[in-house]
Amino acid sequence: QVAVAESGGGLVQPEGSLRLSCAASGNINSIYFMGWYRQAPGLERELVADITRGGTTTYAESVKGRFTISTDSAMTTLYLQMNNLAPEDTALYYCKYTSGAQREYWGQGTQVTVSS
Repeated sequence: QVAVAESGGGLVQPEGSLRLSCAASGNINSIYFMGWYRQAPGLERELVADITRGGTTTYAESVKGRFTISTDSAMTTLYLQMNNLAPEDTALYYCKYTSGAQREYWGQGTQVTVSS
């Protein structure tokens, strides 16, 4: 079992930056990859970025070059550095840890609002 919890969201002006964190506890050794997702009102949840245990990353086209996903060496904290934020990045951001057996562990989300 793994528990995850996001933090770091807030209100930021366009072109600003935020860093989201996701703290994980439990059987981290079972985890194969981790990711950040977001859901804006009226839209489906979408993948923002993910990273494997080996460090391979993927990004949604809309965030490439602006967002960076990373993790500490123990994989107990997942980060999402978000730069040059735009109003369309406004959403509830979730982290997800996935085990090798494809079991998924989701957090409750942290709100990011980009507005002047």
